[in-house]
Amino acid sequence: MTASAIGALALILVVAPLLPALAGRTVAFLTGRRGAPLLQPYRDLAKLLGKGAVYSRTTTGVFRLAPAVVLGAALVAAGLLPLDGRRGLAGFGGDMIAFAGLLALGRLLLALAGLDTGSSFEGMGASRELGFATFSEPALFLVLGALALATGESSLGGMLGAPLARAWARAPATLAMVGVSLGIVLLAEASRGPVDDPATHLELTMIHEVTILDHGGPDLGILLYGSALKFALFAALLAGTFLPRAAWPAPLAVAALLPALALVAILVGVIESAMARLRLVQVPHLLTGAAALAALGVVLRVR
Repeated sequence: MTASAIGALALILVVAPLLPALAGRTVAFLTGRRGAPLLQPYRDLAKLLGKGAVYSRTTTGVFRLAPAVVLGAALVAAGLLPLDGRRGLAGFGGDMIAFAGLLALGRLLLALAGLDTGSSFEGMGASRELGFATFSEPALFLVLGALALATGESSLGGMLGAPLARAWARAPATLAMVGVSLGIVLLAEASRGPVDDPATHLELTMIHEVTILDHGGPDLGILLYGSALKFALFAALLAGTFLPRAAWPAPLAVAALLPALALVAILVGVIESAMARLRLVQVPHLLTGAAALAALGVVLRVR
C-alpha cells in the first residue's frame, strides 16, 4: 500500500459521480441542448441521503441489503485496481477474477432486489440485466485473459503496471483489440448507450433503471453512486490499458487519472450522441462482437 494508490483511490471516489454527468453534458452539447450542470449528481446525492427510506411490505431483507452490497463490492473492486498505474491497495495472483466476481455479485444482488419487490416489471428488468451479463462477462474475462497473456502477469497490478508498457511494443495489435473490446464492455456494464439509456422513461426499453425503481432516499443515492463508481472503474481500466503510467512520477501518474477519466466520459458521450440505441435483440450481437475481438487478441498471443 502506497500513498499514490491511496490518493488515486480517493480521487476516483470523489470524481465518480462527475463522469456520467460529463457524458450526459457531452450528449447535450452535441445535440444542441443545454444539459444539466456537471455538479447536479452531487446535489442529487446530497438530497437523497437526507431523505428517509420507504419499503414495501412485500420486500424482505434482500431488498434492503442490495444497496450496501452493490456499493461495497464496487469499493472492494476499486481497491484491486492499480489506479495510480502501479498497484492497487490489495493485489494477488488472479485478482482479476475477484474483480470481475465482485462486480457480478453487485449485479446479482440488484437483480434479486428487483425480484424481491414482486413486481413483474422489475422482474423483467432483472431478467434483462442478467441476460446481457451472460454476454458482457465472458467478454470481460477474455479481455483480462488477453492482458494477462500479453504482459505475462496474472494480477491487475502487473497487467496494468510496468509490464503493460513493454507489452505495447511486443503486442500492439492484441492490446488495441483488447482496448476496443473493453470499451464496448464499458458501455454495457455502465448502462450507457447504445446498450442502455440511463435517462429513459420508456418502460419497454429500460434495463438497469428498472431494477432500482422501488428504491428511494439513501438507498437510491447509494445505488446511483455505486453505478457511477462502476462507470469510473471501467473507465480507469480502459484508460490504464491505453496509457500505462508505471514509469511516470507518482504524483503525475495520479494527476493524469483525472483527465484520462474525463476523456473516456467524453468519448462515451460522443458515442451516445452519434449512435441510436440498439434494439434489445441487437445488444447480444454487439457484446458477442466484443468477446470475439478479445478472443482474437488471445489467439494472437497463444499461436
